[in-house]
Amino acid sequence: MLHTAILKESQKFISPGIIFAFSRRRDGNMSLRYGRTEDSLESRKNFLSRLGIDYRNLVCARQVHSSHIQYVTEQDIGKGALSDATAIDATDALVTDRKNLPLAVFTADCLSLFLYDPETPAIGLVHAGWRSSQENISSHVIKFMQARFHTRPEALSVVFGPSIKQCCYMVAENFKDIFPKEVSQRSGRFYLDLVAVNKRQVLEAGAKEENLLDCAACTSCQKHKFFSFRREGKDCGRMISVAMLKS
Repeated sequence: MLHTAILKESQKFISPGIIFAFSRRRDGNMSLRYGRTEDSLESRKNFLSRLGIDYRNLVCARQVHSSHIQYVTEQDIGKGALSDATAIDATDALVTDRKNLPLAVFTADCLSLFLYDPETPAIGLVHAGWRSSQENISSHVIKFMQARFHTRPEALSVVFGPSIKQCCYMVAENFKDIFPKEVSQRSGRFYLDLVAVNKRQVLEAGAKEENLLDCAACTSCQKHKFFSFRREGKDCGRMISVAMLKS
């Protein structure tokens, strides 16, 4: 089991040899693509420096709500760190077994997942909206790690970052057909539990319930803490989720 603690200042997940963390609204917009981006590099620098990470080394995905997974090596260091144009294109999950390579995804209601294989060791970082979840991105990442690292799913630890929760995630009725187990109905409206979808996927892929941790933060409800696309529209900023194996 991954033993974690959540620090009040940085919402940082701690375990020997790894860094898992996500930013909050007060840390600033972390996206170079969405929202007001003029201070984004400075925001990244300030947030990541508290974690002991050089923001210039960040490896970022240019997310497209797909199930594409990229294995990250030293050749990828700095991709997307200083310009969105250099980010790894059309990708929504990053995995690596290399140390001192900080992986990043960006969210504002979508779910970030941190996966840790303590035996290889190796990590995965996933950006999961409903489209990626429909394509079973979480289970695909576990299968990818099995194939490349011989990861044992039952040894994996999985942390679910902040996202829009079922309390706020209103969807169309046809979502009942896409996610029959995770859509509920209240007062004639339909609500999706995105975390439950991805929990089901990682469990079906062999992860153990006792090795899962949900930070249980709703980005839509907690408007003073998180950016929310649903609440603020297309021009809202993004939080960063970052994962790194330490040397």
